[in-house]
Amino acid sequence: MALEDLANKDPFLLDKNIVIALSGGIDSVVLLHFLNSHYPGNIRAIHINHNLSEHSEDWSLFCKELCQKQDIAYKSIDINVTNSSNIEENARKKRYLSLKSELSKNEILCTAHHQEDQSETFLLQLFRGSGVAGLASMPKMKSFADSFLYRPLLNVSKQLIIEYASKYNLDWVEDDSNNNINFKRNLLRLELIPQLESGFDGLIKNISRSAYHQSEALKLMHDLAEIDIEKFNLILNQRIQVLPLCQLPHRRIANILRYYIAQRDFLMPSNKVLTELISVLTAKNDAKVILKWHLYQVRRYNNELYFFDNESERSKEDCPLYNKLKDHSNFKIGFRKDGQRVRLKGKKHSSSLKKILQSSNIPPWERDKLRMYYVNDTLMAMESIGEMSEA
Repeated sequence: MALEDLANKDPFLLDKNIVIALSGGIDSVVLLHFLNSHYPGNIRAIHINHNLSEHSEDWSLFCKELCQKQDIAYKSIDINVTNSSNIEENARKKRYLSLKSELSKNEILCTAHHQEDQSETFLLQLFRGSGVAGLASMPKMKSFADSFLYRPLLNVSKQLIIEYASKYNLDWVEDDSNNNINFKRNLLRLELIPQLESGFDGLIKNISRSAYHQSEALKLMHDLAEIDIEKFNLILNQRIQVLPLCQLPHRRIANILRYYIAQRDFLMPSNKVLTELISVLTAKNDAKVILKWHLYQVRRYNNELYFFDNESERSKEDCPLYNKLKDHSNFKIGFRKDGQRVRLKGKKHSSSLKKILQSSNIPPWERDKLRMYYVNDTLMAMESIGEMSEA
């Protein structure tokens, strides 16, 4: 099969506005050329500059010139990866957050992952002891922001990509980190998989097939989680309700937690962390339950589970009270003080802010973060609480 045959077999991108994640490597360069050939005028490209290599600026310039030659709209985004404890995961996370912020509702993000990438992902997950969700590897299409992430080349071999690049005399850049076998994916690609291929015919295709079977099993597990969530009313206000959850068998609880975490697009916790979380669900209500993994954590308060991404930034724009008051002159933002008393709109007397926060079911760790909105030094409203009565 030639790569061009995909245009006839994969109609998904017809009449779509396409955004290509362009690294400058052979895979994304081929994807750019291929899609622009079949969907001209519907393509734009985004390059994420990770600033991890001394050649980063050269790669960004290469991508810009490549798009200019093909009359494709281009944008480069700089990100900085500072945490070196898990640089691959942190770079991936920041890359996709940047892409999400740039994607419009009517656009489809396309990445150049191919069959060998899928097999590497499967083996990485296998060697980590992952379950069905990990072994399902990468889906060809998934929800992404308010749109979709699509991988047109996921069932295409690397050899076909190389042949396509040769046929059209395409140029690309080589990432020097691709030869660093300290990265586990590179170790698989450069040393382990070639050895396995010498003893197993059709290895890459067979691994991809196994990943597909796991993805089908994962869909069934998600179906069950959705049935349980709806039947037992397990999620209210984006928080998991502990008491009805605990009535289910252990395996169903674990399935619901995995489903919920995946829907939040968090990295999945280890089985040890998940087992510990299930074990503390029945702890005393006043117990401080905090579990952490990677960049994430979960807390329990008033028999509800709160999940957090520790790196996510609080947005001022997500509060309607902020939007209502922010354009006033002398607008200021403050935070609560010890012993503070306030008078809510419609109330005759002031009350202790501490008691108001408790009665409003605001978790303790959120109380000092809530914004208080002042106009001319008069408290007008408080985030998540409401408007104040004018004196």
